[in-house]
Amino acid sequence: MAKKLSLVVMMLMVAATMLLAGCGGGEKKAEKKADAPKDGKKIVVYTSMKEVLIKGIVDGFKKANPGIEVDYQSAGAGKLMAKIAAERQSGKILADVIWTSEVPDFYKMKKEGILATYKSPVMKEVLNPFDDYDGSFAAARLGTLGIIINTDKIKEAPTQWSDLMKPEFKNGFAVANPALSGTAYMSIALLTKQFGPEYFVDLKSNGARVGKGSGQVIDDTASGELAACLGVDYITNAKIAKGAHLKVCYPPELLMVPSPVAIFKDTQQLDAAQKFVDYLLGAEAQQMVANQGTIPVREDVKIDPKFGLPSPKEALEKGIKVNYHDIIDSKEKIVKDFTELMQVKK
Repeated sequence: MAKKLSLVVMMLMVAATMLLAGCGGGEKKAEKKADAPKDGKKIVVYTSMKEVLIKGIVDGFKKANPGIEVDYQSAGAGKLMAKIAAERQSGKILADVIWTSEVPDFYKMKKEGILATYKSPVMKEVLNPFDDYDGSFAAARLGTLGIIINTDKIKEAPTQWSDLMKPEFKNGFAVANPALSGTAYMSIALLTKQFGPEYFVDLKSNGARVGKGSGQVIDDTASGELAACLGVDYITNAKIAKGAHLKVCYPPELLMVPSPVAIFKDTQQLDAAQKFVDYLLGAEAQQMVANQGTIPVREDVKIDPKFGLPSPKEALEKGIKVNYHDIIDSKEKIVKDFTELMQVKK
């Protein structure tokens, strides 16, 4: 009996030792995971840039700044602004940095006092499209939009914006929803400024319609559901690189939309956020911008001629001029009038 009892006690002691060892091993793994980043810095970036562009930049920043972790959330500008509004209602904006292409949103956020003022030392190396620059936000990209055609459906590339009224585009052209896409809204504002609101009346008469996001209308053009769309440069070029039968066509009146970056005033990681802005404006990140087929804000990086893009200086010269202050207050009306005109009724 005593032998059996001793054997049971020994087995219990061995089991307890193994259990403790197992728990100890788990704790070490957890500690190791918690060690990164070493100084505990982490920033959150809200952006309308697609994965093909933002991921490489974030990875490059983290490599250059190993002590700083970065999370990013990519969505349309409209969704991001709604998210920020909800977070403000709850008492705290969860992002540290915002980078989208809807310029009026940045003027509005500046007016509301939620942006930090930061004049990056890198600004002296870049082109600045904002005459009233004060450090509230800076352009990190000079995005372009063109007429994106499915080359299987459209054999003759359009050279003028009026070409979209031709029979081959009838019932086959779409624009992204300006309530969701900042680039779509800016494009509508620019085209209205250049050609007047009747331009979209003519488009509607030729069967043009409203799609969803900026990526979706390009996908629909690539699939053949659409013959053409108003599309963003780098999103289209990423599809072309994967074999899509698409072409970007640029009429003389260039749709150039700056993509501002800003830091939220209440960030708890101001130094890390400033470093992110510095990196984004620097040569390494701007070369990544150019490599995706969109225009950087630096003249010292190379743009592959295959993209058919103007230089940054040429883009600023050729782009349709608009007073951003004039279109801030009219945004709601422009979006409402456009969607009422263009939306397909079911």
